[in-house]
Amino acid sequence: MNTRRRSILGLAAAAGASALLAGCYVVPARPYYADDGYEYGPVVGVAPPAPQVEVMGVAPYPGAVWIGGYWGWYGGRHVWIRGRWDAPRPGYRYEPHMWRRDGNGWREAPGRWVR
Repeated sequence: MNTRRRSILGLAAAAGASALLAGCYVVPARPYYADDGYEYGPVVGVAPPAPQVEVMGVAPYPGAVWIGGYWGWYGGRHVWIRGRWDAPRPGYRYEPHMWRRDGNGWREAPGRWVR
């Protein structure tokens, strides 16, 4: 393949990629820090199962904080979300994910960093 043809194909590929990415958008992440009350999920009629046993392993770096796994509510059922290591946030402590009784059901409150 000659140099001119290779250049034209490269430009065509770049133009195609640009056209595909033009329709993309970025959704801002939820803030890591919360100073107000929990943001509760919908009422669920099924109690969460008992927590699963997790193996933490070795921290990836000194000072890493283990955030334990939890049962989330996705697609109309409880789904186990595995624990993970996270960087500590100076001046904050981590409040773990929890489920609270609400009438005849349960409400989910996500884990969060609080002052």
